[in-house]
Amino acid sequence: MKNFLSVEDVKDVQKLLKKAFKIKKNPFEHAHLGKNKTIGLVFMNPSTRTRLSTQRAANNLGLNVMVMNMDKEGWALETQEGIVMNQNTVEHIKDAAAVMGRYCEIIGIRSFPKLVDKQEDYSEDFFQKFIKYAKVPIVSLESATLHPLQSFADLITIEEYKTKERPKVVLSWAPHIKPLPQAVANSFSEWMQKADVDFIITHPQGYELDKKYTGATPVIHNQEKALKNADFIYVKNWSSYAEYGKVLSLDGGWMLTNEKLKITNNAKVMHCLPVRRNIELSDEVLDSEHSLVVEQAENRIYACQTVLKEILQKNF
Repeated sequence: MKNFLSVEDVKDVQKLLKKAFKIKKNPFEHAHLGKNKTIGLVFMNPSTRTRLSTQRAANNLGLNVMVMNMDKEGWALETQEGIVMNQNTVEHIKDAAAVMGRYCEIIGIRSFPKLVDKQEDYSEDFFQKFIKYAKVPIVSLESATLHPLQSFADLITIEEYKTKERPKVVLSWAPHIKPLPQAVANSFSEWMQKADVDFIITHPQGYELDKKYTGATPVIHNQEKALKNADFIYVKNWSSYAEYGKVLSLDGGWMLTNEKLKITNNAKVMHCLPVRRNIELSDEVLDSEHSLVVEQAENRIYACQTVLKEILQKNF
């Protein structure tokens, strides 16, 4: 593994999953791998779990960690080639990335989409330029289209708490007060298709995701029908992909409640956090025995540590 941008960078998902559980049992076993090496974490957007879990994972491996909050502490980056920089941007990405590549053995990057230009966002130009100019392994801490470390942690959590060999997993859209990216939903869909699960997506009309990520996954627009006999429900909001970045529905009826859980197989409920309580998910669900949101967040450490270990072993 050179870079980690999506599930496509993983040769064998089940094998990686087994490695994650081994690391979780003994997180300091490979502390020597990162000795005298540095990972740079570049955040273009705010973060809580991603930043803290990545720092913890890196520390467990003996890595030095440098964090740069570019949105608050760095220069505004220009990404267009051949441009005359006479506007608001101060530094070109080719210069910034090249320098960071000299300071760090690995670079983790978090960058959200603008949700204005679908073609620009889905080109993942920002990440591709970092790969080109930094010339060191790049790890996605969430991109415009995907959040692979989150999805790997989600898979770890499902494997850890499943009660039958092939559980039914439902990705259920939820209301939100503002448009959010499709990254978590896209990524979760990709990883579930590589897992031994019965996977279904449910959302209102108009919230169909890019087929590139959902493939042949069944989509049901009736939430109650989709939730029947579910073992896991992954709750997440996303804005429209077809009418890019738009909020088409504010239907509060899609919020998951304990009443809806009665038709499931005593389902466990997941959410990547942060969550808007009583909009996306009700207090009664989040604070109940059904909720796995804290367990998911903990598994972010081991998902990240497994990926970083693979990169360290294969590249240094």
